[in-house]
Amino acid sequence: MAKKNINEMSFLDHLEDLRWHLIRIVIAVVVMATAAFFAKTFIFDVLILGPKKADFITYQVLCNMAKSFGMSDAFCFQELPFRIQSRTMSGQFSSHIWVSITAGFVAAFPYILYELWKFISPALHENERKHSRGFIMVASGLFFIGVLFGYYIICPLSINFLGSYQVSSQVHNDFDLDSYISLVRSSVLASGLVFELPIVIYFLTKIGLVTPEFLKKYRKYALIIVLVLAAIITPPDIASQIIVAIPILILYEVSIYISRIVIRNQKRREKKHV
Repeated sequence: MAKKNINEMSFLDHLEDLRWHLIRIVIAVVVMATAAFFAKTFIFDVLILGPKKADFITYQVLCNMAKSFGMSDAFCFQELPFRIQSRTMSGQFSSHIWVSITAGFVAAFPYILYELWKFISPALHENERKHSRGFIMVASGLFFIGVLFGYYIICPLSINFLGSYQVSSQVHNDFDLDSYISLVRSSVLASGLVFELPIVIYFLTKIGLVTPEFLKKYRKYALIIVLVLAAIITPPDIASQIIVAIPILILYEVSIYISRIVIRNQKRREKKHV
């Protein structure tokens, strides 16, 4: 049966359309999660437990940089002083399942955007759809850059600090597997979503909720929020917070530029119709 024109669709028709988009999204995530489930050795030994190893690339780079600048050798070590354990019967199996689902979501993210875009795009004007070409590619690229930033920057900084921190030499760090995985997962997904800021600002500007003037006016407040966010998701040392804050501030400035372009294009179209 031919798909109805969007103007002819009732509320229930829209819900039915959304349901099928969501079903296809779930299928895509399940397929990718199944592939991740069978790639257990690579997912856990290489990816998940990678930042725990002293030869992880981030530690090597930071160690060499610290030596070059004559700074502290906090990132030069042979082994992180903690162990990871599973204290429940189903702990490792449950972790395997949830890590596979997370990996499935990350891997299927471009397709998820594609399905959401197919649902939203019919409501846009032809010129709006034309100016939004490349949305999936750009949004996916930003997400994966954020994921890599979280994995190679936030994760190692957090694991190194929290794994080495001791209130007393008599207390040894033995972390639950779920706790360790939760840190890795939250760092990666949070960074991926934060890097979507320019896309969010683009759509907020399109619907009139945000303007370049608004973003510039509240830039100093945004700076404070970014610093607080960096302090929350990173260890409490200045260097780590600056490393995390810089790309977020760059994204904010890029968002202002994007908002300005959107407003400029809207004014041009309004002049043409006058």
